[in-house]
Amino acid sequence: MSRNICLIFEYMNNLQTRYKKEILPQLKEKLGLKNDMVAPKLIKVSINVGFGRHNKDKAYIERVEKVLTAVSGQKIILTKAKKSIAAFKVREGMTVGAMVTLRKQYMYDFVEKLVSITFPRVRDFRGISEKSVDAAGNLTVGFKEHTAFPEIGGEDSENVFGLEISLVTNTKVREKGLELFRLIGFPFKK
Repeated sequence: MSRNICLIFEYMNNLQTRYKKEILPQLKEKLGLKNDMVAPKLIKVSINVGFGRHNKDKAYIERVEKVLTAVSGQKIILTKAKKSIAAFKVREGMTVGAMVTLRKQYMYDFVEKLVSITFPRVRDFRGISEKSVDAAGNLTVGFKEHTAFPEIGGEDSENVFGLEISLVTNTKVREKGLELFRLIGFPFKK
């Protein structure tokens, strides 16, 4: 491996320790908190893909499974329709999407990779809108193309699909969640 890639991976493995040593004291100071346990922190990251009109194409579903497994490093779960909707030609029990949930060290590694490698690779990226953080302090980001992730090679880009990433925090206040994401390093629009 080249030296630059080694330095990136060394930096990536340190988000959890960086949270404890740098981000947590800054959060406590800015938000006026006295206890570490009430400070905002990430709980989980959920990655979702909807199949849409390709829900009957087995080859497409297998490609999405392969890509999501490579991006997340975990096995995915196929989601099923809970009820039939005739207008969308969906029947109860039909496979409609795929998802994976990351927690603990996998979550921290993925978030660091997302901030430092994936966002700079997105075409025409101008920053994340602050409106992406909901009232409960959770951040949801959508990607139009899955090719921004470094694990995806040229052979996996024949069928381009979008995906959605949801970062869930323990806070119930939008401003606290927004401050957490700023300190982690998420690039918000000015």
